[in-house]
Amino acid sequence: MKNDFTSYTLIFTMVVLAGCNPKPAEHGNSEFVDSLPFPDEIRNFTPKGENPVFKGTGEATWDKLIRERGYILKEDDGYHMWYTGFDGYDENTILKLGYAFSEDGFQWKRHENNPVFGESWVEDMMVWKQGDTYYMFAEGRGDIAKMLTSNDKIHWENQGDLDIRQADGSPLSEGPYGTPTVWMEDGTWYLFYERNDQGIWLATSRDLKVWTNVTDDPVITMGPEKYDQYGVAVNQVIKYKDHYYAYYHGTSLEDWSDWTMNMAISSDLVHWSKYPENPIMGDNKSSGITVHDGERFRFYTMHPEVVVHFPAK
Repeated sequence: MKNDFTSYTLIFTMVVLAGCNPKPAEHGNSEFVDSLPFPDEIRNFTPKGENPVFKGTGEATWDKLIRERGYILKEDDGYHMWYTGFDGYDENTILKLGYAFSEDGFQWKRHENNPVFGESWVEDMMVWKQGDTYYMFAEGRGDIAKMLTSNDKIHWENQGDLDIRQADGSPLSEGPYGTPTVWMEDGTWYLFYERNDQGIWLATSRDLKVWTNVTDDPVITMGPEKYDQYGVAVNQVIKYKDHYYAYYHGTSLEDWSDWTMNMAISSDLVHWSKYPENPIMGDNKSSGITVHDGERFRFYTMHPEVVVHFPAK
């Protein structure tokens, strides 16, 4: 996701996109799209309780402010959250990784040794647990995706930038590739990423070392709808009742000053159809993810502060 620390000229963006030669993703005809299932319990949310449940300290600390996608995993002992903290908009600022724990997902306690990773830039992260290992996919400086690993959720080892290739195995063109979002199934890792928020691409890997585009065209494009005509980025993919759902944020404004939350559906992780009544949430709440609390899905929007929502019905 674009941020105030990194800027790119319009000419550069156009060159990158021209090299990718994007084609519209297949959304299908309107009658088909209207028949696809978008259940209320994973789509229709409203804020409840005291919000925000977590935010920057607002004081002279390393996490005076928080930004973009943080991530929450629920395990047997409670809720685990990772977030990006910083102390102000300055060219020398390094965005660092924080960790907080909550028994109920409402009252959060910051880790006493925060930031838990500050060796290099970390933002816009998500976490996937596989076996005993936690895999964090995040943006580094310049919106370049990277991976970190941990065995305890606190101590993280940087595994370096992701090596993403075109479908023919050649390197990606120069430029950002950020907001990395993964799904893992049957031994294959699926990586959704954006290039300056101008579309969402999909690459796969069997070894977490080399990622190869399934197609060199975006699998989710900007527009033609107005709500996401100037930018898109996936925050989370879930599987629910035999379909895959992508939660993504989009913007209708050329200056990217306002974002909405949206959904798309797929049966194979490659071909996606947008929810016909997007957006599902406005008010400039972005970087939203679902967390199942054992009874129902909660929807946490993570930027610019953490707000919890529950199914409206």
